[in-house]
Formats: sequence, structure tokens, C-alpha cells
Amino acid sequence: MRYLKLSTLLLIGLVAAMSCKSQYEVLLASGDVDAKYEAAMNYFNNKKYQKAAQLFESMSVLTSGTERDDTVQYYWGLSNYRYKDYYTAESNFASFIENFPHSTFAADASFLRLDCMYRATYRWELDQMPTRTCMATISQFMRENPEDVHIPACEAMLKDLQERLDRKDFEAGKLYYKMEDYPAARVKLQNVLKENADNVYREEVLYYTAMSSYHYARLSVSRRQKDRYLTFVDDYLNFIGEYPESSHRTELDRLYRQVQKNLGRSGEIPDETK
Repeated sequence: MRYLKLSTLLLIGLVAAMSCKSQYEVLLASGDVDAKYEAAMNYFNNKKYQKAAQLFESMSVLTSGTERDDTVQYYWGLSNYRYKDYYTAESNFASFIENFPHSTFAADASFLRLDCMYRATYRWELDQMPTRTCMATISQFMRENPEDVHIPACEAMLKDLQERLDRKDFEAGKLYYKMEDYPAARVKLQNVLKENADNVYREEVLYYTAMSSYHYARLSVSRRQKDRYLTFVDDYLNFIGEYPESSHRTELDRLYRQVQKNLGRSGEIPDETK
């Protein structure tokens, strides 16, 4: 009798648990495509993107090969995108582009995939391999779709990503300067501009190049100083020739005058650079 009561209680508890299942959970496990599709769209339109994504995913197999196939696949990716799950969304859109290249959603899916890749890149201090991969993919998209409405957005992304690479290269040279390894700093900074003359930090690169050559000469033994101070003079003239109005001008002018005096020359600033 005791076991019968216990079994009855367990059965009642099981029924109660099943009855407590939410409508969403029941729908998620359902095979009713129409009901799932309508609910998924409602969740999406009401900005409940995580639930929408789960419903679209759950019906993706059920709608495979049907007229709703590309719509379900696209909104599955778009729901993840809106939910800010960019890694999953990028995978969704990559698969969509491969499977539905002629869909009405294909153009938007292609751009959104790029945007997911862009959002998944790292700050300049971290590994920039994802940045380079993203830039290559964006550039390919722009070559293949020169008239696409998303071209301005692509250009803005490329500009931002290039600035990260420029910053990372510049900071690598600057780090040697901070460590007071001035010869290595100058070489690294010169290589930055050899690899990319249009580096957005060009002014700072040239400034630290000149400062590196100055400190290297200052700290050298006397028999080496003359040649190394002349290197600073070259770097100084190169800098002010490009950036005569720079905020660094006052400091570099002062060092130039001092170096000229050390070399037994006039400390006058050249007429053409005044």
C-alpha cells in the first residue's frame, strides 16, 4: 500500500512537471512547421532574438528543400546576429551564401557575414590574424560587388582595421624606444614605413625615429657621436620637411640646435624649414 501511494505521488509530480512546460518549450519540440515559423517570426519582430534563433534552428531540417528553406536559414543567422552571437551568425551566413547564392537574401547575407567577421576581430594589442583575414574577405567582396549599397560601410571597416594594423606596427617600434634600445627602435620604425608608407601614424613614427637616433648618438662613445648625430640631423630634417607645423617641432628644434653646437656648427634652423 505504501509503495502504491509513493508511485501515485510520483505520477502526479510527473504530470505536474509536464503541465508546467512553457508553450515555447512545447513549440520548440513540435514538428508543426507553420506554428514554429509564425512564432519564430513573432519572437524576431519583438526582438526576442535568442528564442527566435532557437526556433529557426529547430525547423531548419523540417524546411530543408522547401520554399521556406532560404528564409528560415537567413533569419536563423539574422537572429543570432541581432542577439550579438557573431561567431555563430558568421557561420550561418557563410553556409547560407554557399547554399543559396541566388537567394534574394544573398547580398545582405554576404555583407552581414563580413560585419560578423569585423565585429569578431580583436583590439590592436592582440593577435591581428583575424583582422588580416577579415580585410582580405572585405576586399574580395568589394571587388566582386563594386556597386553594392554596402560599399561605404566596407570602406569604413577597412579603414578601421588598417588603423589597427598601423597602430600595432607603430607601437612595436615605440616599445623598443621605451625600453631604451634606440638602435633597434630606429630600425623597427624605419621598417614600419618601408612596409606601409601611408601608415596613419607616420608623423609619430618619424618623430620617434628622430628621437631614437638622437638618444643613440647622445649615449655613444665620443668617437662614434659625430656620425650618429649626423644621422639625427638627417632624421630631423626629414621630419620637419614633412611636418613643419607638428606639435613636436619645438622639442626637435631644440635638440637640433644642441646637436649643431656639439658638431661645432651654427645652431640656426635652416631657412627653408623655419
